[in-house]
Amino acid sequence: VRLRESGGGLVQPGDSLRVSCVDSGSVFSSYPMGWFRQAPGKEREFVAAINWNGSPTFYADSVRGRFTISRDNGKNTVYLLMNSLKPEDTGVYYCAAAPLSNLRIGKVADNFWGQGTQVTVSS
Repeated sequence: VRLRESGGGLVQPGDSLRVSCVDSGSVFSSYPMGWFRQAPGKEREFVAAINWNGSPTFYADSVRGRFTISRDNGKNTVYLLMNSLKPEDTGVYYCAAAPLSNLRIGKVADNFWGQGTQVTVSS
């Protein structure tokens, strides 16, 4: 697993943004995938997770109804579509690979994280 995020940027409150994570390894389709974020001065927190075949999906309460996680196993890519963005969504967004139960509690091996992409929501 070799993960690389992209698509972050500076957006205004209420805007939408989609971040992507590509795995250049060879076993992407076998792994559940998740998104996490870390705001300045705060611990990294779980955002969303998706099983290897696309179902089920899980979301943090703070993003449920606004964010959508999806994946394309043919492209070794997992996406996070973020709608109705708020300033409190600001942070570095990381993708990770792990069993679903581990993703939901943030238990991910060190070498199964991407390097992160910055999302800033500000007017």
